[in-house]
Order: sequence, then C-alpha cells, then structure tokens
Amino acid sequence: MRIKQQMAMVFNLDKCLGCNTCTLACKNVWTNREGAEYMFWNNVETKPGIGYPKEWENQDKYRGGWQHRPGKDSPGLRVASRFWEMMNLFYNPVMPQMEDYYGKGPFTFTYEDLHSAEQTKYSQPVARPKSMITGEEDIDITYGVNWEDNAAGTHEGGTGKHDYNFSDMTAEARKVFLAFRDSFMMYLPRICNHCLNPACVAACPSGAAYKREEDGVVLIDQDRCRAWRYCLSGCPYKKVYYNWRTGKSEKCVLCYPRIETGQPPVCFQACPGRIRYMGPLLYDLDRVAETANAAEKDLVSLHREIILDPHDPDIIAAAKRDGVSSAWIDACQRSPVYRMVKDWEIALPLHPEFRTLPSLFYIPPESPVANAVEKRKCYDMVGKGTVLPNLEEFRIPIKYLARMLAAGNEEEVGKALKRQLAVRYFRRTERVEGVIDTAPLKAAGLTEADARDMHRLLALAHFHERFVIATTRPEETGHSPYVERGFVGFDELAPGKTPPRRRFLHGRKTGVES
Repeated sequence: MRIKQQMAMVFNLDKCLGCNTCTLACKNVWTNREGAEYMFWNNVETKPGIGYPKEWENQDKYRGGWQHRPGKDSPGLRVASRFWEMMNLFYNPVMPQMEDYYGKGPFTFTYEDLHSAEQTKYSQPVARPKSMITGEEDIDITYGVNWEDNAAGTHEGGTGKHDYNFSDMTAEARKVFLAFRDSFMMYLPRICNHCLNPACVAACPSGAAYKREEDGVVLIDQDRCRAWRYCLSGCPYKKVYYNWRTGKSEKCVLCYPRIETGQPPVCFQACPGRIRYMGPLLYDLDRVAETANAAEKDLVSLHREIILDPHDPDIIAAAKRDGVSSAWIDACQRSPVYRMVKDWEIALPLHPEFRTLPSLFYIPPESPVANAVEKRKCYDMVGKGTVLPNLEEFRIPIKYLARMLAAGNEEEVGKALKRQLAVRYFRRTERVEGVIDTAPLKAAGLTEADARDMHRLLALAHFHERFVIATTRPEETGHSPYVERGFVGFDELAPGKTPPRRRFLHGRKTGVES
C-alpha cells in the first residue's frame, strides 16, 4: 500500500443556481487574454444537452478516457496505444475543433456601433456579432458555451436528443422526457476533475502534463509542452484547451497559488449558492490501476474503497511513513469531502465509466419534493412502497442520473437520493411537528447523528467547514524541494534526475528554485 494525498471536491447539484458567477470569476482571473477566448476552465451546463464542447460525453466520437481490458491489470487509453500514438504524432483525428466549441469561433459584438453610428429614420444602431479571433463582422452564430442554458436544448427538436445520458433509454422514453410539458432540467457545473488516473497525463507524449505529489493537482508544464494536443483527446471531460496564440495546452490549475496559502479556488469562493466543498483525501496508489479496470457496476464502490480512513491508526502510521504530514492527516480527518463521499455515500463521480477516477464528486439533485406524509409515519413518495418516485412521478429520471453519475448503477443514485430525502423528512417532522422519527433514517442506513451532521454541512456550514485545505510543509514531510513534479506521461524522468521546481501560471513563470 502506497498512500498519496489528494485535494478533492464536492458539488451539490441540489443547490446550483445556474448563475455562472463561478464562470465569471474563473474567466476574469485565468482566461481573460488573447488565445484563451474560447476557454472556460469552469462552465455551467444545462442538462439535458450536449454540453461544451458539443457531445463531450460521447467517447465513440472523441475516444477520451480509458477502456476496460478484461484480464489485464490496468485499463488502456482509448485514444490510442503508446505505439500508435507515436506513429500518428502529427495527426490527431479525434481532437475537438473550434466549431465544436463555437460555430465560427468565439465572438463578441460591435458595441462601438452603439456609440458611434448615427441613428437613421427607420432603425437604431445595432451591435453585430464579431469574431474575437479574425475580427470578421456579421458572422453566423450557431453554437456557444451558453447555447443550451435554461433548457434551451431540452426539447426533442433541439440538442437534447443527442445527450449521451439518454443512451440507456429507448428512443420513445427519451421523447417522453423531452416533451415540452414534461421537460426537466438541471445545472451541471464543471471544472477539471484532477483525477487519480488522469488520461491527459498518460496521453501526453512530451510528459508536460503531470500530477503534483503534494496535493494531486494536475498541471501542464508550459516549457515542456510541444502542442501535440493528445491531452485534449485523452481527457474525456474535454477540460484541456489549446491556446492558439502561445501554442501550448492549458487547463484548470485548481487555483494552486491560492491552495498553497490555504485559500479555496476563486470559483469556490465566488459561488453564491454555496454548492462547493473542498477537502483532502488519502488514497491507495497501488489500487488505482486495478480499480480503474473494474466492471462498470463496481466502479463507484471500488472508487470509494481506495479512499482511506484518516482516523484509522494503521492508516495514519502508514501515511506518515509515506511522507504525509500531520497537518494533512488532521485536514483529512476534518474533510467534508470524506464525509459525503465515504461516510454518507451521497456524492458520486461524474461518468466513472471513463475510468479516470475523478476527484470531483456530485450530490445528485432531489426532485420532486416529497408528498404529504402518510398517517403511518412513512415518507413514501409513491404508492409502491419505495422512497423514490417512479417514471411517471420523478421529473429527473433515475436512469438519466445513473448514466451521468454512476456508470448506469441506479442503486448508487437511489441510495444517495434516499438518504437526502430521509434527512429532509427527519428535519421536517422535528421542526414542524415536534416529533423525532428515526425510522426513515434507519431505513436509509443513517443514524440520527449522521442526519444532524448532514443537515449542518449541506445547509448551514460556515466557510471553514466547507473548505478544509492543508498546505504542504516539505520540512515536515522529508520530501525534496522538487516533489511538485509528480507523475508524468510518456517522458518519465530517469532515476535520480529531477527538474527544477517551478510555478507555472500559463504562459509565464512565477518563480524558479534551483
């Protein structure tokens, strides 16, 4: 067992407002410059829909992530084997093109016309669409990052019918759910998942993409990047972008300059809905390959298993032997992510079938609100003895959420929703009726203490409870000052050789220690 440390995150989809405040904060800090016009390291998508870029979830199109290899010790890259990747190094046919992000590229509007153009007798001045790359005016707008906002693509005639998450349903079922009067929608905020088994790192021929040792953040070394762009294809979430001005690949850096000083990323801090949580985890590196190659139905449960208990004395002793500091262990014990992912099992990874073992987890949204409580003190939502609505009564279908968050395993999604509903019922009866009824909690596998802790963390948590961030102290861990580099892809470093420790803020160095 080799214990590693990882900064992990949870997004509560039940509380997302779809306001894109997180997107604006990230855009202003990181990608508000030439060459990054189309980059959205943080974006909020409306589901159903095909997302940004178009159909990013469809790996038959993009061949991102890993594929299951029965009988092998680890999965294989879907984009290509290392041999064929090197043979086709100058030809990458499965990379998303600019039209997959925008029709004719990112655009703005000729706002200057509103000030300088003269008003005619018949019309007022109009701001026309203008390309942010070529400067061409009056371009056709056919797609963009906000194209599907607020259910614009959910109807059967729109983009919603191409949503990958309907792949487990028949065409008739999909059509029913996309009918206008029965339409459903949810918001899905996305950033880089900083995976335990990142396909972008494995696919990079130059070894520029790497995973930091001290906190698991996945970065791209701007000096080593040679713009092969296989990281774009390898990432199944399409959260790596190519900067056409610098000729380098870029991605979300999880605001590591802030994390290193104990602050959360800007998108986390800016979120008005308080849906975002961050905390460290300990995991067993030796089991990552085995877990990533498991059968689809077992991916979620095995992913949880490799996350280690920071309260276990044996784990604590082993972690210290592997260089984990006492500050990190203490932070892991207070981590809100550990509680939601491991203890309560209400947070699930996005598309675990991509086999990257993401470090970003989502709490599935509750829908609809529970019906009136029956006299027999049961929070039964339907007449069939279950706590979850059936196809006719649940606006967001369980099958849809299962394809998105559990590799099709409906039991995992059902468990997460059942526990949220149990806590909701428990608190309602306590506050409204003055009765403490723990029967639904027991049925959902929770204790009264769990219910109170869940209510506190999901509804009332303060800043320091939502964000538990441990900073690395090399003087305590015994690591060398070059520990940051971590795991790389093709170009593994020779034994005994380490590169200079650098801080890269895409396009410029912020410091070099020799």
